[in-house]
Amino acid sequence: MNEGLLETIPDQTDEAATSGLISGSKSAVRQRVRYLTIKGLAKSFDDTVVYDDFDLTLPLGSFTSIFGPNGCGKSTLINMISGLMPMNAGEVLYDGQTIRETRISYVFQNYREALFPWLRAIDNLHYPLRLMGVAKKDRITRIDQLIEDFGIKIDLNAYPYNLSGGQQQAISIIRALVRDPEVLFLDEPFSALDYEMTLLMREKLQAIFTKTGTTMVLVSHDLEEAVQMADKVVLLTRRPTRVAEIVDNPLVRPRDATSLVSPEFVALRSQCLEIFQREAKI
Repeated sequence: MNEGLLETIPDQTDEAATSGLISGSKSAVRQRVRYLTIKGLAKSFDDTVVYDDFDLTLPLGSFTSIFGPNGCGKSTLINMISGLMPMNAGEVLYDGQTIRETRISYVFQNYREALFPWLRAIDNLHYPLRLMGVAKKDRITRIDQLIEDFGIKIDLNAYPYNLSGGQQQAISIIRALVRDPEVLFLDEPFSALDYEMTLLMREKLQAIFTKTGTTMVLVSHDLEEAVQMADKVVLLTRRPTRVAEIVDNPLVRPRDATSLVSPEFVALRSQCLEIFQREAKI
């Protein structure tokens, strides 16, 4: 997987924190916030301008959802900032590091094509670690822990085509996480699953995020999913694409199926829907 992305941002310390540092009081110093920074991003396909001088700054260590009108370039955005697709112009930095200097993993929408069909599920999981030169003992430890954390029963000796869609996508996500990425991109990872499995997978991924603190960026065409999963929902405009608004989600995790009908969640979703409808009409 291509690697890299981020920019150096000055330490986010206020006057009180600075005073604490000078006086030797470490407890007064807040942990520095790291950022994913996108500056001057541009992308066109023939005569169609998708992005032109696009800027976006997001905190690392958070879960971000990308949502917007059809054709606005949601997948194109994460394809560029993950290094899968070239930019016409712009800079992408992860806490001051380039894409190549950052350990990135990517989960694709089409899990049937993402897994190697000639390898068993367990061999698909070992593959990226073998490429990295990780010793077999350490590979087994890492894989076993992630399987336990994910909590879905899978016959690891089966080939992908013998597994259900949910199991295949679980293997895809675990394979992406097994590299211990700094940033994990997910392009509509649950869109091909039935609703029951989708709800389960959302909960499992949230549990992994809560445990690991891995930066996650999710493209979704489902507003409910975008709001449920994210700390921040980035709402995009029509082309040429801009950020319409970034909506914070302060609701505590885990956010299971019951949280989707809570007044707080419904209010957040309605706020995002209003912004989306405004932008979709333009």
